[in-house]
Amino acid sequence: MKKNITKDFTSGSIPKQMLWFTLPFMASNALQVLYSTIDMMIVGQYVGTAGLSAVAQSSQIVNFATMVFLGFANAGQVLISQALGAGKKDKINNIVGTLTSLLCIIALAFTVLFIAIKSPVLTVLNVPVESYEMAMDYLVICSYGLIFTAGYNMVSAVLRGMGDSSRPLLFIAIATVVNLVLDIIFTGFWGWGVKGAAWATVIGQAVSFLFSVWYLYKNKQTFGFSFKKETFIIDKSYAGMITKLGTPMAIQSGFINLSMLFVNSIVNQVGVVASATFGVGVRIDDIINKISQGIQYAALPMISQNIGAGKQKRAMHTVYWAWIYSLLLTAIFMMLYIVFGKELFMIFSDDPDVHAMSGEFIKAILWMFPAFALMRGSGAFIQGIGHARMCMVLAMLDGVILRIGLSWLFGIGFGWGFFGIVLGYALAPYGYAIPSMVYFLSGKWKKRKSLADEL
Repeated sequence: MKKNITKDFTSGSIPKQMLWFTLPFMASNALQVLYSTIDMMIVGQYVGTAGLSAVAQSSQIVNFATMVFLGFANAGQVLISQALGAGKKDKINNIVGTLTSLLCIIALAFTVLFIAIKSPVLTVLNVPVESYEMAMDYLVICSYGLIFTAGYNMVSAVLRGMGDSSRPLLFIAIATVVNLVLDIIFTGFWGWGVKGAAWATVIGQAVSFLFSVWYLYKNKQTFGFSFKKETFIIDKSYAGMITKLGTPMAIQSGFINLSMLFVNSIVNQVGVVASATFGVGVRIDDIINKISQGIQYAALPMISQNIGAGKQKRAMHTVYWAWIYSLLLTAIFMMLYIVFGKELFMIFSDDPDVHAMSGEFIKAILWMFPAFALMRGSGAFIQGIGHARMCMVLAMLDGVILRIGLSWLFGIGFGWGFFGIVLGYALAPYGYAIPSMVYFLSGKWKKRKSLADEL
């Protein structure tokens, strides 16, 4: 008999469950960022500042697609978790099949789109002349691997929805090791430069995806997924639910990433050193934020299961514990960043100009940390109850109105330069954190109908 690896979060100790469920997500997220960070570290050492800038610019474009995949994957995860909490496990097969087909279609569309618009988008971003051709190569090659990125996000969403946080860690660890080895070979030993880093990324994603699909297939009875051809036929009702919930989530993720492209464009006007410094700083910041985001990843299925089971009070307590854990972790990270911030920049680049500018980035970015701590609980709650419209509205406020607006206002309007641009970028998440917290504490959400009732 196959071991049942799904987890029931509708009973038991919430802080204990969250802690042990969170740790693999933290490690998985750290490795996921490290996966892309390896490209920048090796390119910075073997190609230089121009190559570092190229990877930073193009990876932001590729990340836009990844964030869209994640939005739809999270929608599928919410449906799976609520179905599990409501005792409707028989619905999971069609939910997973529909989610898989939708993500494959979206991935292929992005591949075609990015290759078609590669020149205009890099021009609009004001990519430095020294980095332009390398950025073009990185963007095109990574676009070929988007189908694997979408597939990995699909499998990870299924696993998270069923309460399995350890396997995504294994899969991303495999991808990271493959990427590291190939990066050293392609970029370092063979001298392929930025192209080598891009190919290492794509191959690592492919290997990780194949392992994850193999695992899902070997445990198909446990997960309730048949892998039959008819399973992948899009179910209109589930497609509608995933689209209704996933589109705002995808827009939420996409808007934030899109705003990064505009902020990058503003930074690029300052010069290639500012571009490289911002690229490295955002990558370091991403590592820290993604580790703490593991708390949100753990809270999301816990909240969804309890909402599906009609246990609203337990869902609320899950949010409180998410806040406690994330605030403690944020305080630790802030202290580490203050003490060792410049040394972190030195890992990525040996350019003394980048090291000199890193201090401005660190002073500004620290303002972002408390906002992300608050979002771990209330952000997971809004997604967990399926309030997609609020996700989208808050994402527009954060990603478009504040992130772009404040970066331009402080950096250009007030003439604060690089520090002002980063400060605007850092303050924007409060546009999501504060309203989501207020909504949760108001209790208005209690009148909403559970998605599980519609399955």
